[in-house]
Amino acid sequence: MDFTFQVLNNIRSIFNKIIADNTLENLNKIPEGFNNNIIWNIGHVVVSEQLLAYKLSGLDMMLSDEIINKYRKDSKPEGSVTQEAVNEIKALLFSTIEKTRSDYDKGLFKTYNTYTVSTTGNTLTHIEEALQFIVIHEGLHYGYVLALLKAIKN
Repeated sequence: MDFTFQVLNNIRSIFNKIIADNTLENLNKIPEGFNNNIIWNIGHVVVSEQLLAYKLSGLDMMLSDEIINKYRKDSKPEGSVTQEAVNEIKALLFSTIEKTRSDYDKGLFKTYNTYTVSTTGNTLTHIEEALQFIVIHEGLHYGYVLALLKAIKN
């Protein structure tokens, strides 16, 4: 799983740079034809990783119910987020993945409640499949973020 965690760290580094390189206004902007924004997509990948890895394994997540509900699947931005909220998401980018890696290495993910993902229709049956899907999911949202960046810059 070293490669999987390496890819996740790289994607998270890219998201971190996107946050650093954009104004709060751009992070919050929802261009015409879109239903979310850059910061929602980044918050969403953080929340999704925790739900797919921890909740489905019956383990405690690192996130508050508030942040989970704000960025989970089928949610959407409900107004602009503050710089403080952006800073929280930015901090969670790495702390969540580092803890997941540590907990994985310790063998804490012993059970897994199967879950069929809506994007591909695949059923996740154990943590290794979940982590592989998390990589795909984060890549998908990186694509959304690139499209949002292009729309904002035009």
